[in-house]
Amino acid sequence: MELGHYSKILLRFSAIFALIGAFLGSHMAGAGSLAFKTVHAHILVVGWLTLFAWAVYYKIFTPAKTMVATFHVWSAIIGAIGLTVGMWLYYLRPFDLADGFVTVFFIVGGSILLLSFVFFAILTFMRTEDGK
Repeated sequence: MELGHYSKILLRFSAIFALIGAFLGSHMAGAGSLAFKTVHAHILVVGWLTLFAWAVYYKIFTPAKTMVATFHVWSAIIGAIGLTVGMWLYYLRPFDLADGFVTVFFIVGGSILLLSFVFFAILTFMRTEDGK
């Protein structure tokens, strides 16, 4: 995939996270319950704001064609989804899933997201297509 599309992909996923986060906030206000507060906060910070910031990065900078950028974008999306779904499963227990499965799901999602931050840090020190 061409690197120029990464900005749009991240922007679209950030918009989906923003919509879900706003819906959860509205739901909590209407229900008078803060049950989703941790999930809501992480959906907005990790899903909406972080993916949006990275979308802006790819719009402003074009990393030299590299697998690091590919790994960054997809680990960001998979990790943001994995962390927030894992957090929802872990804290709210909506299904009767085994504790071990839920814990591992949560940890793996968060670990993949952490890797995306590592890939992003590496990207910021690499050359861009304009040679800077």
